[in-house]
Amino acid sequence: MCENCEDFHRTVIMLGALAVYADTVGADLDFVEAVGPCLAASLPEPPPGLFPPGYDPTDGPEYPGEGWAP
Repeated sequence: MCENCEDFHRTVIMLGALAVYADTVGADLDFVEAVGPCLAASLPEPPPGLFPPGYDPTDGPEYPGEGWAP
């Protein structure tokens, strides 16, 4: 297994658990808002082979408000 695979999978699992918790009745949404971005920012580089060769996550359609100049 690659060096970062275990960390990547563990962080993705925690993000999933946080999403499930956020949908429960009585969930502390302040906690979710504080922890969610921190977990996402702590994701290591994806393990090799997760994305196809040449995949560029920044390549894609323009979204509303992007790429428009008056």
